[in-house]
Formats: sequence, C-alpha cells, structure tokens
Amino acid sequence: MNLCAILLLLAFTTPSWGKDIEAFPDLNLNNPNELKEATRVLEEELQLAARTQTYLLIDLGGSTIHIKGRGIDLHQIPIITWSSGSREGLKGIHRLIARPPVVRRKIEPGAGVEQEPISLTDMPVDYVLLFNPSLRVTVVPSVASDSLLQSVVLLGKAGWRNVKDWTTRLITDRSSEPKSHLRLTLSADHAQSLAWSLVDGMALVIRRPTDK
Repeated sequence: MNLCAILLLLAFTTPSWGKDIEAFPDLNLNNPNELKEATRVLEEELQLAARTQTYLLIDLGGSTIHIKGRGIDLHQIPIITWSSGSREGLKGIHRLIARPPVVRRKIEPGAGVEQEPISLTDMPVDYVLLFNPSLRVTVVPSVASDSLLQSVVLLGKAGWRNVKDWTTRLITDRSSEPKSHLRLTLSADHAQSLAWSLVDGMALVIRRPTDK
C-alpha cells in the first residue's frame, strides 16, 4: 500500500471538525486485507466526489447502501441479506445502464387528462439493475415485516423473477450475460426508495467483505 493510499485512508477514518467522519465503522485496522479493500473504495469514491452527480456505495461489509453526493451521505438503506457470484468483478466504478420500469397508475374515466406525478409508491419492489462494466444487481423484497397477504404476493413475485431469470439464461447467449451479479434483499419500502433515487448513468462502487 503506497503512502498516498495510507494518507487517504487516514483522512476518512479520523475525526475532523469536531465530527466523526469514519467511513467504515466496522473496519479492522489490524487486517491488511480490509485496509487494502477500504483504500481501493475510497480512491474510487474520491474520483466521484469531485463531481456534482450523486452516486451509490454498496457496503457489503457494513450491510448498507449509501446514496452519496460530493462524498457526503445523503441517504442510507440497510441490506437485510446479500449474495454474489465472483467478487473479483465487483471492483471498480460501474455505471447504471438500465433502470427499473415504473408502472404508472391508470387514469380514472372522467378524472381529467392529467396524470398525478410519479411518487415513491409507484416504484417497484423487485427489479434488476444493469451496469457497465458488466454487472447485474437484483433487488428482491423481504417479507418479514409484511402482512400475510403482502408476503404471499411478494414471495410470488420473487419466485416469478427467479423462474424468468432462469428461463432467460437458457434461451439467450450466455456470452451476453453480465459477468458478475449481486443479489440484495431489502425491505419493500427501502427497495422502492432505492429505485426512486436512481438516475441514468449513476455510478456505483462496491465495498467487498474480506476474510477475517
């Protein structure tokens, strides 16, 4: 690890201006692998923080999705569970190339021609995000805090998503599939909140967990 990287890591893990701005509270400073991974993420964040656009940091070690701007946390979303394929493909800065579709409410007859503005409740709870370089992020809802009826509906949607993904992989050219994938389980509300926050070309950085 070079001197520049070490200074960058210290800058993000020490208190400043009377506030604790520790980037990764769970970071073990005695673990060289964790330090290396944290430094990589912070170096990539530094490139994004210089611009005005918001970006995503998926912290798998801390089980949190951060929506950030200029390096500052704007919103945090807890991850309930996650799984992934090869973690090597999760490195680097990825750019969003496909957002989830929004199902707008139908206009009621006689209610006028204007549609109500899209709101958070119009956002989907299960969807797939495609990024470049090749990465697929699948978001599925948790049913733990929902009613029995809601749980059945959400489980049915998640099951249908699995069947559709499996069928698609069978009938399409595997060479065109994303090389890496990440599956996130969020609460239904948080899944909608994430979908609401996405913009075309949004950057993504992922902090991978390391062996202890």
